[in-house]
Amino acid sequence: MPLPVSLIDSLLAEDTPDGDLTTLSLGIGGRPGRMMFRARNAMTVAGIEIAAAMIRRVGAEAHIVASSGTRASAGELLLKARGDAKALHTAWKSSQTLVEILSGIATAARSLVDAVEAVDPAIRVVCTRKTVPGARRLSVMAVRAGGAVPHRLGLSETILVFAEHRAFMPDANLADIADLLRREAPEKKIGVEVHSVDEAGDAIEAGFDIIQLEKFEPGEVADVRSLAEAAQSRALLAAAGGIHPGNASDYVRAGAGIIVSSWPYTARPADVSVTIEADG
Repeated sequence: MPLPVSLIDSLLAEDTPDGDLTTLSLGIGGRPGRMMFRARNAMTVAGIEIAAAMIRRVGAEAHIVASSGTRASAGELLLKARGDAKALHTAWKSSQTLVEILSGIATAARSLVDAVEAVDPAIRVVCTRKTVPGARRLSVMAVRAGGAVPHRLGLSETILVFAEHRAFMPDANLADIADLLRREAPEKKIGVEVHSVDEAGDAIEAGFDIIQLEKFEPGEVADVRSLAEAAQSRALLAAAGGIHPGNASDYVRAGAGIIVSSWPYTARPADVSVTIEADG
């Protein structure tokens, strides 16, 4: 899906609201040049299409060599561009930084997905909405590039009951809440976050479709899986909280149906080398 021009313009305007004063003052803006993006280290690429759109928006040509989702090796060419110095310098740093940050997220997501799929390729990694406010759209693009999918893009279309909701319903048990939600939102799957094996058992008995196991140890996830199997429940067990590539496989082996994580969003940016040269 093409990105809105307004988004591209806002990304450019943040760095150069009134142009590049250095390039203008040096009087080199009209001279032709070329620019190349390369991966310094192995990485999963993300955001390169946005970088290309930013470069084209300022009047230069851009050709994508490695699209989002590509596993690039060290030194691999990602993008090449051609235009005058004014255009190249206007788009340079903001597009480079964007690719670095989004590729860092994508690379982290890919490592988590790899750890999960090494045990069971059918299990998906889903990433939460705990992104920097205003950057969710870009962050979701990045985790998708890394092979993960969004957990909940917002509050309007999915139902997940937290203890903070239940605090306002002190007389309602999980069965009461499940019955209410089925009446009020009959087309939706209903989910609940729980914090103990006993509470998970109550959620299974109440018939919730999705049971989010918050900060459970793998052994506790296995206990909940046993309860679900004994009850012949088809509830999806979502392991969440503190999961990373070093322990994700343990949760899959324990019986988690999906892995919920915000870990990729805190990844260090990838390192992208950009060279700009005069052309001719």
